[in-house]
Amino acid sequence: MRAMERIRYDVEGHVARIAFARGDKLNAFDRQMLRELSEAYTLADDDHDVRCLMVHAEGRAFTAGLDLAEVGPAVAQGEALFPKDGVDPLGLHGRRRRKPVVMAIQGYCFTIGIELALASDIRVCAPDATFGQIEINRGIFPFGGATIRWPAQTGWGDAMRWLLTGERMPAAEAHRIGLVQEIADDPAARGQELAEVVASRAPLGVQATLRSAWTMVDEGAPAAGAKLLDEARTLMGTDDAKEGMQSFVERREAKFTGT
Repeated sequence: MRAMERIRYDVEGHVARIAFARGDKLNAFDRQMLRELSEAYTLADDDHDVRCLMVHAEGRAFTAGLDLAEVGPAVAQGEALFPKDGVDPLGLHGRRRRKPVVMAIQGYCFTIGIELALASDIRVCAPDATFGQIEINRGIFPFGGATIRWPAQTGWGDAMRWLLTGERMPAAEAHRIGLVQEIADDPAARGQELAEVVASRAPLGVQATLRSAWTMVDEGAPAAGAKLLDEARTLMGTDDAKEGMQSFVERREAKFTGT
């Protein structure tokens, strides 16, 4: 794998920390940064020891959004945002990640920043975070999943209030409507704490939980319900399930291995 310049990647314990590292440009996403983000997600997804991802940003902004002057013409010409052979961080095309993502947000979080957040699993933001799905102010519309996930996750009215006005949303409102789950003075530290909690749970059970929830969203309740018992039976035969039961009997914390 090539060295990354716009994304920082490191692993602490069972948590992969992925940082946007283009702070001098307010972490605006050009094509290189989009490619590197996919590479980082793919690296984490392929690493057996990584159980959870924590995504955050260096500098005073989470992201000012897409660098439209560079990305816009490429998209207009039919280019994809992310490499086809890697994980799509937006979860829309091609390979989907298997592991949970916690996202920590500060400062500006515009356009693709919100869409990346909506495609993650748990979001924490700073009190000064400001959100904006502002594509319609530029004569286009959100094409990274916002029109799909905002209504599903926050409800129609709260979604359209911001999608159709292109206005900026404060952190308190983002929390009220469920765009973020917590507000924290140090979102990266809090995000790391939550990621470590998730990483301490049974990895196969965590991944099965994501699959079941995604099936519900993608295919509906009947399809998700039809798979529940088969998924549970598979998990019951794993070493982690045996360890979970043994730790319960012995009244201690379980030590899961992901097998």
